[in-house]
Amino acid sequence: MTSTETLPLIPVRLDFDGLVPAFSRAVTALDDAATAELDRAGIPAGLRELVRLRASQINGCAYCVDLHSRAAGEAGVPAQLVHAVAIWPDSGLFTAAERAALALTESVTRLSETHVPDEVVAEATAAWGEEGTAALLALLVSINAWNAIGVTARCWPVRRKG
Repeated sequence: MTSTETLPLIPVRLDFDGLVPAFSRAVTALDDAATAELDRAGIPAGLRELVRLRASQINGCAYCVDLHSRAAGEAGVPAQLVHAVAIWPDSGLFTAAERAALALTESVTRLSETHVPDEVVAEATAAWGEEGTAALLALLVSINAWNAIGVTARCWPVRRKG
């Protein structure tokens, strides 16, 4: 981008945090609870961010895609994986356990289309155990709630870094 180019302004639709602060705090508490369960189940921080990123890509939440792609890098996820998560089914870069988590992500995020088949849950449970799968489900409920807020309200503008 040259110094004469300007970036488009994507207007905020609703100041969600300001308009419903108690609910915003409750969603934050939900996310904190999911993170605590992920810690307890031993789900790696990098995988959490890839899961959040993939759900956000599917839902089209610009703020969350930006946030979680950066957070994945900060959690030690190689840039190659961050870039490839959008096409993970066709990539040989992800482990079987990561693929199981990403399959669960896709299925839960597309709930109305998939109804989360038994085999997707069984694959996740084989890779992460029941506790880990339940913790991943908690994370997916949380990120999908954040995505619904972000896409609808556009309350957190994305700023170009660097």
